[in-house]
Amino acid sequence: MINILLCGNEKVFDGALTQSLSITNKTKEIIHWYILTMDVSRIKPEYTCITEEQIQFLNKVVKSKHPENQVTRIDITNLYETEFGKCKNEGAYCTPYTLLRLFADVIPEIPDKILYLDIDMMAKGDISELYHTNISNYEYAAVKEKYGSIFIWPDYINAGMLLLNIKKIKETKLLEKARHLIKTKKMLFADQDAIYRSTTKKLLLPRKYNEQSSFKREDTIICHFCKRLMLLPYPHTENYKQWQIDDIHRELKCYAFEDDLQEYVKLKQKFEEEKGEKENETRNNTNLFCS
Repeated sequence: MINILLCGNEKVFDGALTQSLSITNKTKEIIHWYILTMDVSRIKPEYTCITEEQIQFLNKVVKSKHPENQVTRIDITNLYETEFGKCKNEGAYCTPYTLLRLFADVIPEIPDKILYLDIDMMAKGDISELYHTNISNYEYAAVKEKYGSIFIWPDYINAGMLLLNIKKIKETKLLEKARHLIKTKKMLFADQDAIYRSTTKKLLLPRKYNEQSSFKREDTIICHFCKRLMLLPYPHTENYKQWQIDDIHRELKCYAFEDDLQEYVKLKQKFEEEKGEKENETRNNTNLFCS
């Protein structure tokens, strides 16, 4: 079995759907997704939990690929508010949902080995070879950060893909130390910096497991649609996600996921139709009750 950890709010549904399709379409193993979520709408109105309706639909999709596949939603709002509420890094470079992975060692449901993935990643190949990498002597395995390994430190990691050894992490207290840093020290890349600074022993993997630049390499397993620095025609950043299909075609010249994305479009339309039908039914029942 492969265990995968995702984090996010209601707006990560497109990422979770596209990513899960790309993974299940390329591996035969049973997969269990754990999605950590929370409601911090006190910060922004859209910072609400991924909905049960979305989870049910994702479950239906992944089970259509293998009947034993599963998606589990874990609401850790109270844990977040107790530990990180209004902390120094709550308004970091990304949303506060990136901080949720730092609780993986204190959530009982999380297994001893789990693959954390950012929501803007797609599998170009079978992730089994990545997941079954031996990390028994390491806290985690990761890939170097494209820019950070040049400008910050040679072994600086991109935390978008982390193959986590939770058992070892509990022994070394890596995430406990990282949480302390989040609460006490303002950092540019918040959770990523906290993980890097708290690491005792990591395994660096080849870039094919977290490709942050060119998606044309034949050996790539995971493509990361992260923010990129572009120099021409003037210095600027690009940030196109896989569900923005026209943009990744036009701007990134990426056509590596056509089958997955065509399936996504059909499923997303089906989800919206089912959601609309339920809303109409609820509205009609309410009107009937009030009349």
